[in-house]
Parts: sequence; C-alpha cells; structure tokens
Amino acid sequence: MAYPEMLVAPMRQQLENVGFKSLMNATEVEAALNSKQGTQLLVFNSVCGCAAGTCRPGVIHAVNHASKKPTELLTVFAGQEADAVSKAREFTLPYPPSSPSIALFKDGNLVHFIERHMIEGRSAEMISQNLQAAFEEYCS
Repeated sequence: MAYPEMLVAPMRQQLENVGFKSLMNATEVEAALNSKQGTQLLVFNSVCGCAAGTCRPGVIHAVNHASKKPTELLTVFAGQEADAVSKAREFTLPYPPSSPSIALFKDGNLVHFIERHMIEGRSAEMISQNLQAAFEEYCS
C-alpha cells in the first residue's frame, strides 16, 4: 500500500529541488538506466528516519559540492511507485532491496552502491564524502 502523496511530496521535492528526476514507472526507469552512456545517480528515496536525517541531506550536499557530478540525477520512491522501484532494483542486483539506498551507474554498469546499513548510523557528511569520492572516480 502506497503512502499518502501529501506525506511523500515534500520528501520527493527535496531531491527534485536539486535536479533529480522522479521516475514514476518501470518504463521511465528502463529508459533512464538503459542509456549506456554517462553516469546516473539513482536514489531509492524513503520515508524512514535515516532517509530524512542522513541520506537525502548527504546526497544533496554531495551534488551541490562535488567537483565532478553524474550526468543524470534520478530517484524512485520506495513504498510509492512499486513498479518503478521493482524495475530499478533489477539494475542493482546482486544487492538485496533496501531503502534508502544509492546507486551510481557508469555507461550502464553499476559501479558504486550504498546500502541502507551503510546509511544508518552515519552522518550526512560521511554519506556526502562517500559519494563525492565515487563521483571523482567515475564521473567526468
């Protein structure tokens, strides 16, 4: 069962305000992640406390402060658009489903993945540093 849109809208908007595109269905996910060129950052957004406390703020800080950045910023919302999330998780195999989580793709390949257990208990600054290091390595 999906969360009420009025609950998730501000959480979705936090990422959209810095340039993320919300992928709302499986077709949009496939089109975005099958591009095979450039880098895509995909955030599995969530209503949980670690998403609000460290994941979204860490991602936003990384995107705003990195010297190298992904070509595309994408997001799906766990507990909302079930078919989009399910399709996106096919691209992050062999990692088990977790949300929030963060995936970085380069030329169609998953090159960096931050699972929920790597977000919980870590500060937004630590998540930002992790992402900025990945951007430095994989982004142009």
